[in-house]
Amino acid sequence: MNRSKALPWIVTPSIILVLLVVWQAWVVLLDVNPFIMPSPIDLGKQFGVLLAEPDTWVQMGVTLSEVLVGFAVGVLSGLAVGVLLGKIPWLETSLRPLIIIAQVAPKVAFIPLFVIWFGFGMTSKVVLAAILAFFPVMLNALLGVRSVELGQRELMQSLNATRGQTFVQLELRSVLPYLFAGMEVAIVLAMTGAIVGEFLGGSSGLGAMVVSAMNSLNAARTFALILLLSLVGLILYVIVNGSKRWFIPWHESVYALQEA
Repeated sequence: MNRSKALPWIVTPSIILVLLVVWQAWVVLLDVNPFIMPSPIDLGKQFGVLLAEPDTWVQMGVTLSEVLVGFAVGVLSGLAVGVLLGKIPWLETSLRPLIIIAQVAPKVAFIPLFVIWFGFGMTSKVVLAAILAFFPVMLNALLGVRSVELGQRELMQSLNATRGQTFVQLELRSVLPYLFAGMEVAIVLAMTGAIVGEFLGGSSGLGAMVVSAMNSLNAARTFALILLLSLVGLILYVIVNGSKRWFIPWHESVYALQEA
C-alpha cells in the first residue's frame, strides 16, 4: 500500500481519537451533566447495550426496509423521467417550472399529509424517502442524456444503429456515471426521509426509538442511536459508491481512484 492510500487509514482514526479524548476531558473536567452531554465512555457502554437488545435489530429492519424501498422507487422513477426529459427537450422545457417548484418545495412539510393519506405505517415513510431520492437521480439522468456529443450521435446514425442500439450503446453508457453520482446523494436523502418520517409520524423504526430516548431524557441512549443511524447510513453509502467498480469500471471516477 503506497503512502497516498495509507494516509486516510492513519489520519482519519487519529482525528477521531483526538476528538474523543477532547470530548472525554471536557465532560470530566467541567463536570458536564450527563443528561445534557454523555461522555464517550458512557456512549460506548450504551451503544453496546443497544446492540444487545433484540428490539434494536427489529427496528433497524423496519428503517432499512423503508430506506431501501424508497430508494429503489426514487431511483427507478428518477431514471425513467430523467431519460424521457433528456430525449424530449420540448417536454423538459414545458415541465421545467413544475419541476423547479416541486424540487424547492419543503418535502418534510408534507409529512402530515402523507400520514393522513397513507397512515402511520411504513408507506408514508417510503413515499417521503422516494420523493427525496427522486430529484437528484432525475436531474443527473437528464444531464447524462444531454451530455452525449453530437458527433457521437452522428456516428451511430452513420452505422445505421437503431434507437434501441443508440440508447444502450451510447446514451446509457453516458448516463451511468451521472446516475451513480445521483444515487450517492439519493441514498443519503432516502435515509434522511425515512428517519424524519419516523420522527414525526411513526411508532416503529430507529427514528421512533430516538424520539422515545429523547422523551426519557436519556442523552446517552439518544447519542448511541444517532451513532447507529450514522453507521447504517455510512454502510449504505459505501455500498452504492463501491458498486461503481462493477458497473462503470471504465469511468475516470473509478480507475483514477484505484490508481491514486
